Amino acid sequence: MKVQWAKFVVVLVLYLLFLYWVKSWWGLLVIPFIFDVYITKKIKWQWWKESEGPTKWIMSWVDALVFALVAVYFINQFFFQNYVIPSSSLEKSLLTGDYLFVSKVSYGPRIPQTPLTMPLTQHTLPVIETKSYIEWPQWDYRRVTGLGQVQLNDIVVFNYPAGDTLCSAPQYQAQDFYRLSYDIGYRLYPQRPNPDSLDSEVRRKYFETIYQGGRQYISENFAEFGDIITRPADRRENYVKRCVGLPGQTLQIKNHIVYLDGKANKEPENVQYTYHVKLKQRLPDELMKELGITMEDMMSLNTLGYMPLTKQAVNALKQQGYAESIELNTEAEEWDIYPLNGNLHWTRDNYGPVWIPKKGESIDLNLDNIAIYERPIRTYEGNDLMVKDGKIFINGEVATKYTFKMDYYWMMGDNRHNSLDSRYWGFVPEDHIVGKPIFIWWSSDPDRHGFSGIRWSRLFRFVDNIK
Repeated sequence: MKVQWAKFVVVLVLYLLFLYWVKSWWGLLVIPFIFDVYITKKIKWQWWKESEGPTKWIMSWVDALVFALVAVYFINQFFFQNYVIPSSSLEKSLLTGDYLFVSKVSYGPRIPQTPLTMPLTQHTLPVIETKSYIEWPQWDYRRVTGLGQVQLNDIVVFNYPAGDTLCSAPQYQAQDFYRLSYDIGYRLYPQRPNPDSLDSEVRRKYFETIYQGGRQYISENFAEFGDIITRPADRRENYVKRCVGLPGQTLQIKNHIVYLDGKANKEPENVQYTYHVKLKQRLPDELMKELGITMEDMMSLNTLGYMPLTKQAVNALKQQGYAESIELNTEAEEWDIYPLNGNLHWTRDNYGPVWIPKKGESIDLNLDNIAIYERPIRTYEGNDLMVKDGKIFINGEVATKYTFKMDYYWMMGDNRHNSLDSRYWGFVPEDHIVGKPIFIWWSSDPDRHGFSGIRWSRLFRFVDNIK
């Protein structure tokens, strides 16, 4: 009996420490059941052990499966989870095929906004392609105290900010719904005025017409796009990028260099840009492996005429005589740059300046900057915002200032010309932050198979050492 009491005390202390950490005292209701498991044993928790035949065998597996699912849910929710790099947006710092151990305690785990969800899924059940979570109940955003906060140049896993609305058709679920709507809207209205020739309010209505036209087209073509659906913040796709701008900083990109409060931010060592390349001969496989040039990169060169390269790769191709010419790709579109509803003639290489919102700090609002801050004010912080007769109304009242309720971050990929990031969908609010990658526990090259595809040098490499 003393042993059982000792076990009960240890479990109780650990459980109370956990409740204190997450500040959720509803969990005290569970203590009588813990007491029963170890001391009174009034409830037959494992009644099936007294059964005979298939019941005992089946229930033993059910018991093990339920325990495993609960344990995985608990660990993934509050401590860590695995994440795989699906695309090349962070190359060559993180590579496609890297599997990451992501710590949630580094920035503090979020209390789940949609607590009733199937473990090991993000938003969709495999095979049957249906939601893996129940939308009720939904809790307000709250984050448990962590080991620290997001620091400049941290690599961060977060929920995709523009993933609140999407098309249910599988081929469109990973696409930015807003960019898709504007893209279709522009095609629907080929005869359009130059937005720069319009005053601020008329220009705003013009962009709104473009967006609504595209959205209407999507809703009327169910066979192609499916339903227009929404997802809670914690059920949106997971993205991983580098934080290049912190709350309260003013960010500007000039000739592809990021400036913060007027000072150039240090670029990652493996930063990539796209280059127009004319090759003299086919690149040997060993050289491609050494320089980190993938088949995806070569396909880009063959189809688009340019490919992403690091400075090291550019110098190697020049010095070893494989390239006839290499020129930085300066082509850049304006139409798909954030904010989508206010063409400011910013591009991926020349952007801003833009002030990154900080919790408790205010900004003066006007028709020139409302397009930049409309999404944080309306979507992320839940206000009713509208513009009428040249005035901005928030929750029915004229607003000339706004004080932000959350911190926001600016995220960019190290593959700067091949990354959909904050330049295209704006700020990342703090309630979207998932965690910090700690180390790479597995890495496989998608261009190679078998043992030759295992990147042995990357196994158990700490992400903090990747700068």
